[in-house]
Amino acid sequence: MKLRISTAIVAAVSLTLAACATSPTGRNQVLLFSDQQLNQMGDQAFAGMKEELQVSRKPVQNQYVECVADSLTALVPNTVYSGQWEVVVFDDEQVNAFALPGGKIGVYTGLLDIAENQHQLAAVIGHEIGHVIAEHGNERMSQSTLINMGSQAVGQVLAANEVSQTAPIMAAIGLGLQVGVQLPFSRTHESEADLIGLTLMAQAGFDPRQSVNLWQNMDAASNGQRPPELLSTHPAPDSRIDNLQANMSAALADYNNTSVRPDCR
Repeated sequence: MKLRISTAIVAAVSLTLAACATSPTGRNQVLLFSDQQLNQMGDQAFAGMKEELQVSRKPVQNQYVECVADSLTALVPNTVYSGQWEVVVFDDEQVNAFALPGGKIGVYTGLLDIAENQHQLAAVIGHEIGHVIAEHGNERMSQSTLINMGSQAVGQVLAANEVSQTAPIMAAIGLGLQVGVQLPFSRTHESEADLIGLTLMAQAGFDPRQSVNLWQNMDAASNGQRPPELLSTHPAPDSRIDNLQANMSAALADYNNTSVRPDCR
Protein backbone atom coordinates (compact mmCIF):
# COMPACT_ATOMS: atom_id res chain seq x y z
CA MET A 1 0.00 0.00 0.00
CA LYS A 2 1.38 3.40 -0.98
CA LEU A 3 0.36 6.29 1.27
CA ARG A 4 -0.36 9.67 -0.29
CA ILE A 5 1.58 12.62 1.11
CA SER A 6 -0.60 15.30 2.70
CA THR A 7 -0.05 18.96 1.88
CA ALA A 8 -0.10 19.60 5.64
CA ILE A 9 3.11 17.59 5.98
CA VAL A 10 4.75 19.62 3.22
CA ALA A 11 3.61 22.84 4.91
CA ALA A 12 4.96 21.71 8.28
CA VAL A 13 8.35 20.84 6.79
CA SER A 14 8.49 24.15 4.92
CA LEU A 15 7.70 26.11 8.09
CA THR A 16 10.36 24.21 10.02
CA LEU A 17 13.06 24.89 7.47
CA ALA A 18 12.13 28.57 7.26
CA ALA A 19 12.20 29.17 11.02
CA CYS A 20 15.41 27.51 12.20
CA ALA A 21 17.29 29.25 15.02
CA THR A 22 19.87 28.45 17.71
CA SER A 23 19.39 28.80 21.47
CA PRO A 24 21.99 30.47 23.74
CA THR A 25 23.35 27.02 24.60
CA GLY A 26 23.73 26.04 20.94
CA ARG A 27 20.60 23.92 20.65
CA ASN A 28 18.65 23.98 17.37
CA GLN A 29 15.23 25.65 17.61
CA VAL A 30 12.19 26.30 15.45
CA LEU A 31 10.67 29.75 16.05
CA LEU A 32 7.59 30.57 14.01
CA PHE A 33 6.45 33.75 15.78
CA SER A 34 7.90 37.27 15.69
CA ASP A 35 9.23 39.19 18.71
CA GLN A 36 6.40 41.67 18.26
CA GLN A 37 3.81 38.90 18.49
CA LEU A 38 5.43 37.42 21.60
CA ASN A 39 5.76 40.81 23.32
CA GLN A 40 2.10 41.56 22.64
CA MET A 41 1.07 38.20 24.07
CA GLY A 42 3.23 38.83 27.13
CA ASP A 43 1.68 42.26 27.69
CA GLN A 44 -1.84 40.87 27.42
CA ALA A 45 -1.16 37.93 29.72
CA PHE A 46 0.47 40.11 32.36
CA ALA A 47 -2.35 42.65 32.29
CA GLY A 48 -4.83 39.82 32.82
CA MET A 49 -2.89 38.45 35.78
CA LYS A 50 -2.79 41.87 37.45
CA GLU A 51 -6.56 41.97 37.20
CA GLU A 52 -7.13 38.43 38.48
CA LEU A 53 -4.55 38.22 41.29
CA GLN A 54 -3.94 40.34 44.36
CA VAL A 55 -0.91 42.58 43.91
CA SER A 56 1.27 43.00 46.99
CA ARG A 57 1.16 46.45 48.60
CA LYS A 58 4.09 45.88 50.96
CA PRO A 59 6.79 48.44 50.04
CA VAL A 60 9.73 46.64 51.67
CA GLN A 61 8.82 43.32 50.07
CA ASN A 62 8.32 44.91 46.66
CA GLN A 63 11.58 46.84 46.85
CA TYR A 64 13.46 43.66 47.76
CA VAL A 65 12.12 41.73 44.76
CA GLU A 66 12.63 44.69 42.42
CA CYS A 67 16.23 45.09 43.62
CA VAL A 68 17.03 41.47 42.73
CA ALA A 69 15.16 41.63 39.42
CA ASP A 70 16.76 44.93 38.40
CA SER A 71 20.24 43.55 39.06
CA LEU A 72 19.52 40.66 36.69
CA THR A 73 17.64 42.49 33.93
CA ALA A 74 20.50 45.01 33.66
CA LEU A 75 22.46 42.21 31.99
CA VAL A 76 19.75 41.09 29.56
CA PRO A 77 20.76 41.90 25.96
CA ASN A 78 18.82 44.68 24.26
CA THR A 79 18.06 42.24 21.47
CA VAL A 80 15.89 40.35 23.96
CA TYR A 81 14.18 43.41 25.43
CA SER A 82 15.36 47.01 25.42
CA GLY A 83 12.68 48.69 27.53
CA GLN A 84 12.04 49.02 31.26
CA TRP A 85 11.13 45.70 32.86
CA GLU A 86 7.95 45.65 34.93
CA VAL A 87 8.21 43.68 38.18
CA VAL A 88 5.10 42.77 40.17
CA VAL A 89 4.82 40.80 43.42
CA PHE A 90 1.59 38.83 43.64
CA ASP A 91 0.17 38.18 47.12
CA ASP A 92 -0.32 34.48 46.61
CA GLU A 93 0.98 31.39 48.43
CA GLN A 94 2.21 29.72 45.24
CA VAL A 95 5.92 28.93 45.33
CA ASN A 96 6.59 30.30 41.89
CA ALA A 97 7.72 33.14 39.65
CA PHE A 98 7.66 33.83 35.94
CA ALA A 99 8.98 36.13 33.24
CA LEU A 100 7.21 36.95 29.99
CA PRO A 101 8.30 38.40 26.65
CA GLY A 102 7.86 42.15 26.65
CA GLY A 103 9.79 42.69 29.89
CA LYS A 104 7.38 41.32 32.50
CA ILE A 105 8.36 39.58 35.75
CA GLY A 106 5.98 38.19 38.35
CA VAL A 107 6.92 36.77 41.75
CA TYR A 108 4.49 35.06 44.13
CA THR A 109 4.92 35.78 47.83
CA GLY A 110 4.94 32.03 48.54
CA LEU A 111 8.34 31.84 46.87
CA LEU A 112 9.78 34.28 49.41
CA ASP A 113 9.24 31.68 52.15
CA ILE A 114 11.40 29.15 50.27
CA ALA A 115 14.04 31.40 48.74
CA GLU A 116 15.86 32.28 51.94
CA ASN A 117 18.03 35.13 50.66
CA GLN A 118 18.69 37.41 47.69
CA HIS A 119 20.93 34.82 46.02
CA GLN A 120 18.27 32.11 46.04
CA LEU A 121 15.64 34.54 44.79
CA ALA A 122 18.05 35.56 42.03
CA ALA A 123 18.39 31.90 41.04
CA VAL A 124 14.63 31.68 40.47
CA ILE A 125 14.21 35.02 38.72
CA GLY A 126 17.34 34.37 36.65
CA HIS A 127 15.90 31.02 35.61
CA GLU A 128 12.64 32.67 34.53
CA ILE A 129 14.47 35.37 32.59
CA GLY A 130 16.44 32.53 31.00
CA HIS A 131 13.23 31.24 29.45
CA VAL A 132 12.69 34.64 27.83
CA ILE A 133 16.30 34.96 26.63
CA ALA A 134 16.12 31.50 25.04
CA GLU A 135 12.68 32.23 23.52
CA HIS A 136 11.19 29.11 25.03
CA GLY A 137 7.65 30.49 24.80
CA ASN A 138 8.04 30.99 21.07
CA GLU A 139 9.54 27.53 20.71
CA ARG A 140 6.75 25.82 22.68
CA MET A 141 4.04 27.53 20.65
CA SER A 142 5.88 26.73 17.43
CA GLN A 143 6.21 23.08 18.44
CA SER A 144 2.51 22.87 19.30
CA THR A 145 1.63 24.40 15.93
CA LEU A 146 3.75 21.87 14.07
CA ILE A 147 2.51 18.93 16.15
CA ASN A 148 -1.10 19.91 15.47
CA MET A 149 -0.37 20.18 11.77
CA GLY A 150 1.47 16.87 11.82
CA SER A 151 -1.27 15.05 13.72
CA GLN A 152 -3.90 16.37 11.32
CA ALA A 153 -1.73 15.29 8.40
CA VAL A 154 -1.34 11.75 9.78
CA GLY A 155 -5.11 11.53 10.29
CA GLN A 156 -5.70 12.68 6.73
CA VAL A 157 -3.25 10.11 5.36
CA LEU A 158 -4.80 7.28 7.38
CA ALA A 159 -8.31 8.23 6.28
CA ALA A 160 -7.37 8.76 2.64
CA ASN A 161 -5.75 5.33 2.47
CA GLU A 162 -8.54 3.63 4.43
CA VAL A 163 -6.18 2.39 7.15
CA SER A 164 -8.09 0.34 9.73
CA GLN A 165 -8.04 1.19 13.45
CA THR A 166 -7.49 4.90 12.73
CA ALA A 167 -8.77 6.08 16.13
CA PRO A 168 -6.45 3.84 18.24
CA ILE A 169 -3.49 4.80 16.05
CA MET A 170 -4.22 8.52 16.49
CA ALA A 171 -4.63 8.05 20.25
CA ALA A 172 -1.29 6.25 20.42
CA ILE A 173 0.35 9.01 18.40
CA GLY A 174 -1.02 11.60 20.83
CA LEU A 175 0.35 9.76 23.86
CA GLY A 176 3.65 9.18 22.12
CA LEU A 177 3.99 12.86 21.31
CA GLN A 178 3.26 13.87 24.89
CA VAL A 179 5.65 11.45 26.57
CA GLY A 180 8.21 11.19 23.78
CA VAL A 181 8.36 14.77 22.54
CA GLN A 182 6.55 17.42 24.56
CA LEU A 183 7.55 16.40 28.10
CA PRO A 184 11.27 15.87 27.37
CA PHE A 185 11.15 19.08 25.35
CA SER A 186 9.82 20.96 28.39
CA ARG A 187 12.47 19.39 30.62
CA THR A 188 15.11 20.51 28.12
CA HIS A 189 13.78 24.06 28.43
CA GLU A 190 13.92 23.91 32.21
CA SER A 191 17.49 22.63 32.25
CA GLU A 192 18.55 25.23 29.70
CA ALA A 193 16.89 28.02 31.70
CA ASP A 194 18.69 26.77 34.83
CA LEU A 195 22.07 27.19 33.11
CA ILE A 196 21.24 30.59 31.62
CA GLY A 197 19.96 31.74 35.00
CA LEU A 198 23.07 30.40 36.73
CA THR A 199 25.31 32.45 34.45
CA LEU A 200 23.10 35.51 34.74
CA MET A 201 22.99 35.49 38.55
CA ALA A 202 26.75 34.98 38.79
CA GLN A 203 27.51 37.83 36.40
CA ALA A 204 25.10 40.04 38.36
CA GLY A 205 27.07 39.37 41.56
CA PHE A 206 24.82 36.80 43.24
CA ASP A 207 26.46 33.67 44.66
CA PRO A 208 25.69 30.87 42.15
CA ARG A 209 26.26 28.18 44.80
CA GLN A 210 23.01 29.28 46.40
CA SER A 211 21.12 27.90 43.38
CA VAL A 212 21.83 24.42 44.75
CA ASN A 213 20.53 25.42 48.19
CA LEU A 214 17.40 26.77 46.55
CA TRP A 215 16.56 23.45 44.88
CA GLN A 216 17.28 21.60 48.09
CA ASN A 217 14.72 23.87 49.76
CA MET A 218 12.28 23.30 46.89
CA ASP A 219 12.67 19.54 47.22
CA ALA A 220 12.07 19.67 50.98
CA ALA A 221 9.01 21.90 50.52
CA SER A 222 7.42 19.50 48.02
CA ASN A 223 7.22 16.68 50.61
CA GLY A 224 7.84 14.19 47.81
CA GLN A 225 4.63 15.15 46.00
CA ARG A 226 6.02 15.09 42.45
CA PRO A 227 5.23 12.94 39.40
CA PRO A 228 7.98 10.67 38.05
CA GLU A 229 10.54 12.64 36.04
CA LEU A 230 9.57 10.78 32.85
CA LEU A 231 6.04 12.17 33.15
CA SER A 232 6.95 15.63 34.37
CA THR A 233 7.53 18.87 32.52
CA HIS A 234 10.27 19.71 35.03
CA PRO A 235 13.40 17.74 35.89
CA ALA A 236 13.55 16.19 39.35
CA PRO A 237 15.39 18.39 41.89
CA ASP A 238 18.29 15.92 42.04
CA SER A 239 18.72 16.19 38.28
CA ARG A 240 18.62 19.97 38.43
CA ILE A 241 21.18 20.05 41.23
CA ASP A 242 23.50 17.72 39.31
CA ASN A 243 23.18 19.92 36.23
CA LEU A 244 23.93 23.08 38.22
CA GLN A 245 26.90 21.55 40.00
CA ALA A 246 28.35 20.32 36.72
CA ASN A 247 28.41 23.92 35.50
CA MET A 248 29.33 25.59 38.80
CA SER A 249 33.03 26.14 38.02
CA ALA A 250 32.26 28.43 35.10
CA ALA A 251 29.60 30.26 37.13
CA LEU A 252 32.00 30.81 40.03
CA ALA A 253 34.56 32.21 37.59
CA ASP A 254 31.95 34.73 36.40
CA TYR A 255 31.04 35.53 40.01
CA ASN A 256 34.67 36.11 41.01
CA ASN A 257 35.36 38.20 37.92
CA THR A 258 32.73 40.83 38.76
CA SER A 259 33.09 43.42 41.49
CA VAL A 260 29.33 43.93 41.67
CA ARG A 261 27.71 42.67 44.87
CA PRO A 262 24.00 43.52 45.16
CA ASP A 263 22.63 44.27 48.62
CA CYS A 264 18.92 43.52 48.33
CA ARG A 265 16.89 43.12 51.51
